[in-house]
Amino acid sequence: MATASQEISQTEKSAISKVAKRLVPFIALMFFINFLDRTAISFAGPNGMTTDLALTAAQFGFAAGIFFFGYIILEVPSNLALHKYGARRWLARIMVTWGIVALLFTWVSSATELYILRFLLGVAEAGFFPGAILFLSMWVPSRHRNKILALFYLAQPLTIVVGAPLAALLIDMHGAFGLEGWRIMFFGVAVPAIIVGIVTWYYLPDTPNDAKWLTKDEKDWLNGALAQEEKVKQNAHGRMTGLALTDGRVWLLSVIYFGLVYGLYALAFFLPTIIAGFETKFATKFDVFDKGLVTAIPYLPAAVALYFWSRDAAKRGVRAWHIGIPALVGAASIPAALYMNSPEATILMITITACAIFSALPNFWAIPSRFLSGPAAAAGIALINTIGNVAGFAAPYITGRVKDATGVYELPMFIVGAFLLLSAILAFSITNRVREPVPSPAE
Repeated sequence: MATASQEISQTEKSAISKVAKRLVPFIALMFFINFLDRTAISFAGPNGMTTDLALTAAQFGFAAGIFFFGYIILEVPSNLALHKYGARRWLARIMVTWGIVALLFTWVSSATELYILRFLLGVAEAGFFPGAILFLSMWVPSRHRNKILALFYLAQPLTIVVGAPLAALLIDMHGAFGLEGWRIMFFGVAVPAIIVGIVTWYYLPDTPNDAKWLTKDEKDWLNGALAQEEKVKQNAHGRMTGLALTDGRVWLLSVIYFGLVYGLYALAFFLPTIIAGFETKFATKFDVFDKGLVTAIPYLPAAVALYFWSRDAAKRGVRAWHIGIPALVGAASIPAALYMNSPEATILMITITACAIFSALPNFWAIPSRFLSGPAAAAGIALINTIGNVAGFAAPYITGRVKDATGVYELPMFIVGAFLLLSAILAFSITNRVREPVPSPAE
C-alpha cells in the first residue's frame, strides 16, 4: 500500500506530465508561429524585398526594428489585461490580430507602408511572449518551471530550423497568383496565426480547475502547490504592481535580457543577409532553398544545446553561470564569425553563437517568477520583456546603420559582442540578489 507521501509524489508527477503534454506543445506552436511572423522580414529582405522596395541596410534595419516600438508601448498593459481577462481569451485575441496584420504584408508597396505595418504588427503582438511565460508560470510550481520553460523555448530555434526552408519553398513559388516570391511567403506564414488563434479560444484552459484532463487529486495538488508558493512570495516580497516596477532586481534582469535579445535579433534579422553575402565574399553560389537550409543549420544544434543545458539547470537549480557562461561564449563567437576564411568556418562560429544565446534564454526566464507574484508578476515580467525588447529595435537598426556607414558587418558584430559581454558580467551578480522562495514542509 502506497504511503501518503508516495501518493502525493505520484500525483505531482502525473499533474506535471499532463501539463507538459497538453499545454506546452500548444503554447510552443503559438510561439513558433509568433517568431516566424516576427522574423519573416529577414527572409524576405535578401530574396527580393529590399530590391523591390529600394531599401538600404539602414532602412531594412529600421523596418525590422520599428516592430518593437508598438510592441513596447502596449507590453505591460497587455500583460495586465491577460491577468485580468484570462490567457485563453487574450492570447487568442493577440494571435488573430497579428495574423491579420501579417497578412497585409503581402501587398506592401513602399518603405513607408512597410514601416507602418511593422509598427502595427508590434502593436498586435504586444503581450504575447510575456503572456505565454506568465501563463505557464501560473500552471507550474517553481521547482518544475525551468524544465517546462525549456520545452516551450525549444520552439524558437526550431522556428528557424523549419521556418527557413519553409520560407524558401514559399519564396520559390515566385510568380504564382501574379505575386513575387517574398509576398507569397508573407501570406503563407500569416494564415496559420489566424487559424491557431481561433483554436486557442476553444483549447486553452485558464486555470487547473478548468482542465477536464486533470483528475480531482491533480487539480488539488496543483492548486495547493501554487497557492503555497504564492503565499511565500507575497510574504517575502509583496504583490503590488508598483513595487515590481521599482524593484532593482527587475531592472537588473531587464538589462541582462537586453543584451541577450540584442544578440538574438541581430542574428535573426541579418543572418540570411550575411549568408547571401557569401556569394561575394567566398565566390559561392546558393539558390533560394540552399540559403534557407544554410540559415537553418545553426539552429538545430542550438535546440539541442538549449535542451541539455536547461536539463542541467533543472537538476542543479538555475545558477548564475547557467546564464553567464553562454552569454560570455556568445560575446566572443559572434564577432569572430566574420573573420573566418570559409563559409563552413563562419557557419560553425555562428552555430556556437546560436547555441550560446538559446542556452541562456530559458534559464533566464526561470528567475523572475522566483520573487514576483500576482499582478506584480504580470507587470514585472512584462517590464523585463519590454526593456529587453528595446534591443529588438536597437539591434537591427544599429546593425544596418553601422553597416551602411562602414560597408561591412565587422563593427556591428563587435557591438553585439559587447552587449552579450555586459549580460554575462551582470548575470554573474544575480546569485545572491534573487533567491527561490523556500516552501513550507507541507508543500
